[in-house]
Amino acid sequence: MDSAAPTRRREPRPAAVVFVVLLVAQALALYWPRVDIQGPVTWTDKVVHVLLFLLPTLAGLLAGFRPAYVVGLLAVHAPVSELIQHYLLPHRSGDVWDAVADLSGVVVGVTVVVVGRALRR
Repeated sequence: MDSAAPTRRREPRPAAVVFVVLLVAQALALYWPRVDIQGPVTWTDKVVHVLLFLLPTLAGLLAGFRPAYVVGLLAVHAPVSELIQHYLLPHRSGDVWDAVADLSGVVVGVTVVVVGRALRR
């Protein structure tokens, strides 16, 4: 008989699963090979960019991942994603204002978590 204690399988935290799902959705939205938009691009495009970075920031921080990793990863990903769209995806174009909107989403996400935690104290 084996005397080793049985190891328990650790279940993923729901917030961590949400974080991963949001990162996958973000990657699909940012790197889909072709996006056909009818008519002029309006401010709603920037709102989508803010949300694409705000929601994963919130989920990652609330899941308990190290803030430096979550914020660092997403802050670096913002401009890099625009460069990839501009140089590597033939039917997409990078936009500096999209990167600004992305970074704004990260900042708003961090702010919501910090303020929310301060208010609960």
